[in-house]
Amino acid sequence: MPHDETPAPTQAPPQTQTLNRSSAGSSAARLPAPRLPGPVDAGPAPWLLRLIAVGLVLAALNLRPAITSLGALLEEVREGLHMSGSVAGVLTSVPPLCFAVFGVMAPRLARRFGAGTVVCAGMAAIAAGLVIRPYVGSTAGFLAASALALMGIAVSNILMPVIVKRWFPDRVGTMTGLYSMALALGTALAAAVTVPLTGALGGNWQSGLAVWAVLAALAVLPWIVLVRDRTPAPGQPAATRPGRGSGAASASGAASGSAEGSGPASGSASASGAADARSAEAPALRITRSRTAWGLACFFGLQATAAYITMGWMPQIFRDAGVPAGTAGVLLAVTMAMGVPLAFVIPRVAGRLRQQGPIVVVLGLCGLIGYTGLYLAPAAGAWAWALLLGVANCAFPLALTMIGMRSRTGAGVVRLSAFAQSTGYLLSIPGPLLVGVLYQHSGGWGLPIALMAGLMIPQMVAGVLAGRDRTIEDEC
Repeated sequence: MPHDETPAPTQAPPQTQTLNRSSAGSSAARLPAPRLPGPVDAGPAPWLLRLIAVGLVLAALNLRPAITSLGALLEEVREGLHMSGSVAGVLTSVPPLCFAVFGVMAPRLARRFGAGTVVCAGMAAIAAGLVIRPYVGSTAGFLAASALALMGIAVSNILMPVIVKRWFPDRVGTMTGLYSMALALGTALAAAVTVPLTGALGGNWQSGLAVWAVLAALAVLPWIVLVRDRTPAPGQPAATRPGRGSGAASASGAASGSAEGSGPASGSASASGAADARSAEAPALRITRSRTAWGLACFFGLQATAAYITMGWMPQIFRDAGVPAGTAGVLLAVTMAMGVPLAFVIPRVAGRLRQQGPIVVVLGLCGLIGYTGLYLAPAAGAWAWALLLGVANCAFPLALTMIGMRSRTGAGVVRLSAFAQSTGYLLSIPGPLLVGVLYQHSGGWGLPIALMAGLMIPQMVAGVLAGRDRTIEDEC
């Protein structure tokens, strides 16, 4: 037989044919599905995600220096502008008032212009307000310029969880911890170095406050690039652009996804985009019918009350107890600095728990012990009370994490973030003002500190309610 003859094909047994068809089917199943034609984007470039992360960190660094730098120099500002204790109480109530009023505008602005554009404008407003306010020469002008800076902070406050949910849907806990840590770092940095900076700049309190505009101007830069960028969010069709006319999901700048470690992942980025597309067509949530939303708003408001009382008045409490001004600023910085490591840890731990109530209770108990010590021995145990109150102040990153976990969709996160933060800040307005009035009329810090400690109880109750394993969609 010649060697070049091709043998006739043999018929394989039926079992082999079945096996071959099964193997072929398995191989075909393992092959990537053909890409469907259409303008669906594969996802943002890695450099864009890195730029967004840098922008988040820089923005977060600027969300509190306008407040804590003022707290460190409140006595000098009061003397320079001839303020009474009650007027100073009004000044310390301006931040939550602005956050409540201007925070409501954030979702609408994001829907019209895009979340990146709004945050960029917010950073510019912070820089402008911080430059203007020390040099206006009047209490009314100081309040107006402060309101400009706080307006920028307010809209950025609302949009931080939104941007995280949109661009990092599978890393909500990690990214929330990252920018919460940066926020705490900026808060502590301003409290610690404002007094030494003021001395280095010739002892002029105006210069000590205005210097923080430099950091805000720096934060504008990455967001300028994002304003011009039109890359769709992960899973968002390329034809749908963030900004004008992009619907509920892109308007908010959020993408669907579960908090890191809080349960099953949301699947692929395209599944997240599809969920947001469905939510855009669904009827609007009546969020005021949700007990979880109200619990979260009350928890947010009570922790904000404690935070702004602490940032506005704690240095003065220590100074009145005989602690030097520089040390009082450092003590406030210690309180704020506790949020640097804990703001990264707490969201990750909270994201892995079905209910966050136990964390709420632990933080509240730390606050009660800290206020009790501040009442009994403000100078002798100053460092211990500063540490404990710093732990209690970490209710803020916990609240932000719960905002991301209490809704299934990006559109729901926007509504919940705007409702919880705006309502919460509205509830927190009377606290710092009441502390100033009680301080002026009682001549001491006993009643104000008792008020601060008493507010820890309803804060724990509201936090346990908000930390239950449910979503606002279940209740609306």
